[in-house]
Amino acid sequence: MAVDVLIYTIARLLLVAVLAVAIYFGGQLLGISEFPVVVPLLLAIVLALPLGIWLFTPLRRRATASIAVFDERRRRDREQLRARLRGDEPPAV
Repeated sequence: MAVDVLIYTIARLLLVAVLAVAIYFGGQLLGISEFPVVVPLLLAIVLALPLGIWLFTPLRRRATASIAVFDERRRRDREQLRARLRGDEPPAV
């Protein structure tokens, strides 16, 4: 699970970085010489939010599926523990 989520997170951060660099140098090409770095970074974050969801759909689905598997395993383990604490027969796996 951690690997899938880490890959998705790194992809999203790289998208923000690429967009920020493209916006910064695009501003330089347009003749804006005094262009604070914060402006392209904030604009890149805003643009990367919807763009990342669209571009990285397979990565997002894989990360979501691995989180769901982890949550299901955790829920099953918790049910077995509660059953053992009550003295019941734990549910079959």
